[in-house]
Amino acid sequence: MISYFLNKIFYALLTLFGVVTVIFFLFNVLPGDPAQMMLGQNENSEQLAIVKAKYGFDKPISTQYFYYLNDLSPISFHSNTETDYTYLKEGKYSAISLFTIGNTTTALKFPYLRESFTKQGKKVSHVLAETLPNTFVLAVSAITIALFLGMLLGVLSALQKDTVIDKTIQILSTLGMSVPSFFSAILFAWLFGFVLHNYTNLEMTGSLYELDDFGEAMHIQWKNLLLPAIVLGIRPLAVVIQLMRNSLLEVFNQDYIRTARAKGLSEFQIIKKHAIKNALNPVVTAVSGWFASMLAGAVFVEYIFGWNGLGKEIVNALNTLDLPVIMGSVLIIALLFVIINIFVDIIYTWLDPKVKLE
Repeated sequence: MISYFLNKIFYALLTLFGVVTVIFFLFNVLPGDPAQMMLGQNENSEQLAIVKAKYGFDKPISTQYFYYLNDLSPISFHSNTETDYTYLKEGKYSAISLFTIGNTTTALKFPYLRESFTKQGKKVSHVLAETLPNTFVLAVSAITIALFLGMLLGVLSALQKDTVIDKTIQILSTLGMSVPSFFSAILFAWLFGFVLHNYTNLEMTGSLYELDDFGEAMHIQWKNLLLPAIVLGIRPLAVVIQLMRNSLLEVFNQDYIRTARAKGLSEFQIIKKHAIKNALNPVVTAVSGWFASMLAGAVFVEYIFGWNGLGKEIVNALNTLDLPVIMGSVLIIALLFVIINIFVDIIYTWLDPKVKLE
């Protein structure tokens, strides 16, 4: 078990290093000067030089790359000269000094994702901390809807194989996989938030937290979660239905299911105790991938519904070329993919004892 996790952590770090390298050089070859983006209309040569020195933009690209790796690394090296970019400045880094050799201090710190270009020096970590929980709530709600309805309809479809019910469910699931999320979002927002508003009491746009009518306090609006969660869950719902149906039909043909029937067990007991658990492996694989994708791919849904999550923040950052926010978001998404994949491997061992962590 320990060797498995060490192996997984090694490959996870290797993957994240590759992601860091790709996104750094990808975004640093884009046209435009980051210092000019930060200054906007207030740009002048003196301020430009100060900003470039402060953020290390006046250094060669190889040095900037080292600075970026140093910022992200939990163990980092910092100059003791106040004018240097890597100076261990209070408020910039959340760090604990370990030891000092010459002019260099080695520190233990939280990864520093730098500051937003467009949010008046606000740390990217703070931006992500404000938006990621909203996206997480939305993704969990969507995947819960997809799992519950998908497993239910998948089992029903398998039990009613080749009947009208089965064919109807298959047509609806195929339609659900075919319709793009942005189209579903627009359709649901218009239909349930505008046309049927008097009956549903739902809004076309809205986030999890909203100001009250007096503009004094923030309140949770759970009703705003309903439409984006349903829209985001439509495509994984369709996938779960198909996988659950096909996997269950395959399990029904296994010898142990025929043995259970021969012993006189009811169909409900067979499905509950034997079939469902063994049919879940492909479903878990699909759901884990969809859940990780939801954290990254809820962009259109969040933007259309005005949901203040990571997806909407990425769109805004792309529109304003806020590179630190984009790069930080990509890194967080990559980290979530790695964590979820490890978690899924552990779930496999519970679902199927034949699967070992080797």
